[in-house]
Amino acid sequence: MVPGDPASATGGYEYDRQVIAGLRRLGWQVQLHCLDGSFPQPSMAALADARHQLSNLADDAWVLIDGLALGAMPDVVREHERRLRLIALVHHPLADETGVSADEAQRLLQAERAALQSVRFVITTGQAMVNALAEYVSDRRRIGVVAPGVLRVELDVAVDSAVAMAAPSSIAATEATQRLGNSDNAGCLQLLCVATITPRKGHELLIDALASLRDLPWRLECVGDTSRSPATFQTLQRRIAEAGLQSRITFTGVLNDADLRMRWSTADVFVLATHFEGYGMAVADALLHGMPVVSTRTGEIASLVGDDAGIVVAPGDQAALRAALSEVIGNQAARQKMATAAVRRGAALPDWDAASQRLAALVSHGAQLPTIQEAA
Repeated sequence: MVPGDPASATGGYEYDRQVIAGLRRLGWQVQLHCLDGSFPQPSMAALADARHQLSNLADDAWVLIDGLALGAMPDVVREHERRLRLIALVHHPLADETGVSADEAQRLLQAERAALQSVRFVITTGQAMVNALAEYVSDRRRIGVVAPGVLRVELDVAVDSAVAMAAPSSIAATEATQRLGNSDNAGCLQLLCVATITPRKGHELLIDALASLRDLPWRLECVGDTSRSPATFQTLQRRIAEAGLQSRITFTGVLNDADLRMRWSTADVFVLATHFEGYGMAVADALLHGMPVVSTRTGEIASLVGDDAGIVVAPGDQAALRAALSEVIGNQAARQKMATAAVRRGAALPDWDAASQRLAALVSHGAQLPTIQEAA
């Protein structure tokens, strides 16, 4: 059960799409139920629809509910906790969303904690989220990790046959080498940020840090949905205009797969000043393409990047972010070492088939357990 449009271009929805496809490849029968898009602030109609959809499921059905919806409807899931085998898929706690007021965060925390007592098992994306969910589920044995997979680099038919026969890591190495030999991108280093335009993703912090580095040769392209938080997008545009950076920072919205692959293969450095992540799927994609990373220490980003494939700073630390950007933009030798490490780290990432196999095992295990509340 997924709220909103399952085709939405975010990491959470991509995760849902990929594991659904992976379970089907494993021979599972999977029915996708779409809940109202107003979650995690559901209308009365949205709650009524969720109740109706759950009521129509057969007794003992195994039901995996995306946390974006589950945490906001504790009363609804409580009604079905014994009749259905409910399992939560939590990308990150609702209360940790950037920009939520203290009162609203407390309300969301209490609602999600109550909802999680009605499920039998919780699946999340990394150890950082296991730690974050300790405030919601006291028994860590009831929480399992299924890290996102990656889609290995696919090549166009026109690519040279020798390269087309190469392993994914060799393809990424080729891309990395081409970047280093192409440090002119019209005389500028091409920075890429792939993230939905919301307060949590830290675009404002990134723009402010880059504004103080206007003497260095860089351009920034921001790929991601600009409609989810119009106020945030307007603020960013105003900030860019005030800094006189209209010619150096562009927003391209959501791109199709082919255009996004082109960005991954041609940009020089991946940047993401996010305040909070459950995992950091865009960072994994950057490593898959052998791209140096400048990002923040949240979710699994630090473990993905390590100490050699980029620079990771504390969330919200503009001075540290500015220093990291200055080092990566201005030091080609350092970028080359980071790119080499990124290729190695990207090649070691699991694919979606591995992620789906682990999800299947955890769902099978969790569906046999009593609810978390009953076990307590």
